[in-house]
Amino acid sequence: MLKAEDFFDLQNHPLESFFAETEYVWEAMKTLKIYLQRNLHPNIDGIKRATGGFLSQTVVLFEKKVFEKGFKITFGDATKDELKVEMEGEILRGASVVYAGAVLMDDDISIGTGTVVEPGALIRGPAIIGDNTEVRQGAYIRGEVVVGNKCVVGHTTEIKHSIMLGGSKAGHFAYIGDSILGRVNLGAGTKLANLKLDESPVVIKVGKTSYDTKLKKLGAIIGDGVEIGCNSVTNPGTLLGKGSLAFPNSTLHGYYPPKAVIMKSRKGNSTEGS
Repeated sequence: MLKAEDFFDLQNHPLESFFAETEYVWEAMKTLKIYLQRNLHPNIDGIKRATGGFLSQTVVLFEKKVFEKGFKITFGDATKDELKVEMEGEILRGASVVYAGAVLMDDDISIGTGTVVEPGALIRGPAIIGDNTEVRQGAYIRGEVVVGNKCVVGHTTEIKHSIMLGGSKAGHFAYIGDSILGRVNLGAGTKLANLKLDESPVVIKVGKTSYDTKLKKLGAIIGDGVEIGCNSVTNPGTLLGKGSLAFPNSTLHGYYPPKAVIMKSRKGNSTEGS
């Protein structure tokens, strides 16, 4: 019920090893730093040499080479493989684009193929950015982050010490702290709070059983197929099972089973059903 496979489809998943030695899904947060040390292979040194980190011009990253000119970009939805880069009449399949105005704070960053980093985005490592992913204008990725394939880190979205497993979309004004997201969609303004007001370790209650995570910071675990409505907030240690639905302006806490429906009652309290 609280294992990683209860929340995510991990069969043949490229990030399956992230959960290899866990009993409960949240335990993967304790090994994120180690995972990055073992799996991060930085590939932006050429961009850093050409730009100094703050990009004054748009560059293309293709097959470990950096191109500063001579290309034509046709912008499209990168998550649908619609981003196209052409050079000398040839389509550079898998080319990634880092636009002028983006900031790459240090060398410990890897950017996948077919990915776009828009103007005004800031990435601080260590960070792995997957394939066919969009890091949109104003996004802030601030260390110890894994963003999987076909993800969206959206406009003024902040993410730290978290993992997006793939197909994870936080398009607008989100905060993602110390969290794990499956194939989900976060409505605009969603906040995944990660620290209790009294700063005590996060305890998760399921029925009459309490689980001490021994984590001072733990945001949300959001299973595949979850939809969260706009301006919703999850309290530290919120677990949402596969296929759950949270209506806009919801305040969530604790454990929700698969296909739960969370809505705000007329009295202002969150209610749950299935």
